[in-house]
Amino acid sequence: MIHNLSYRAFVYGTESEDKVRGAIHTLIPSAQVEKEITEGYHKNPVIILHGRINQKREIKDFLEKLQSLKPSTKKKISKELENRMDGRGNLFLRFDKQRAYLGDLVLVEHGDALHIKLKIAAYPARKEVALRVAQKIFKT
Repeated sequence: MIHNLSYRAFVYGTESEDKVRGAIHTLIPSAQVEKEITEGYHKNPVIILHGRINQKREIKDFLEKLQSLKPSTKKKISKELENRMDGRGNLFLRFDKQRAYLGDLVLVEHGDALHIKLKIAAYPARKEVALRVAQKIFKT
């Protein structure tokens, strides 16, 4: 159902890198997090934690994590699939970093989040087909 997934989170000066890593591992326990250091708008250091999952077993574990989402969260994602997916079948989700660190997966709209991009396995690779596959993932 998913070819691969990639994830990204920003760690700002007021945040703990270890806690953001913990939030990522709440969502993707097998994540091999890569670190990149860049500079913010005001010349402050910003750490970008990112990675990609291609292994079928790890993707299956992630799908099981998605199935454990609250029914209301899955319903919200299901209703918003059209707006959360691009024309190439990439589905974009954002989860609250602080809540994920505490073990609670909450969908958010703001950018200060765990960014997840899922490449939906759809043949042919069209948005309409990918939407049908994604509907199966998030059915409640």
